[in-house]
Amino acid sequence: MAIQLSTTVRNAMLDQIESTIGTSSILKIISGSAPADCSVGTTGTVLATLNLPSDWLAAAASGAKSKSGTWQDASADAAGTAGYYRVFDSSGVTCHLQGTVTATGGGGDLTLDNTNIAAGQLVTITSFTLNAGNA
Repeated sequence: MAIQLSTTVRNAMLDQIESTIGTSSILKIISGSAPADCSVGTTGTVLATLNLPSDWLAAAASGAKSKSGTWQDASADAAGTAGYYRVFDSSGVTCHLQGTVTATGGGGDLTLDNTNIAAGQLVTITSFTLNAGNA
């Protein structure tokens, strides 16, 4: 039998993610394909760097946790096509989350208003949700 977790346990696990990464988290949108996992160095070009709100995720509910507040970079770092994202703690060095990026409606782990980024453009995250498995 597969392990199953209650919604209460799944919500607690999700809420701990934000607590562990902490306030002043940094999200980077990067070109290319994501490395195998967060322990591997960043590959590709950092296209946008976002300083996330201090309470950057809403409280978990029904085994999911979504972005809270506005996630924007007023001036993109470089030009390119967004491929993946990484969330770092406040040091900007330790990666804690990574996943795919698509345009709004594209089904990625994180969705942007536009995946073709020009240097200096406004970059807006339109959707981001973490879902806990083992329901």
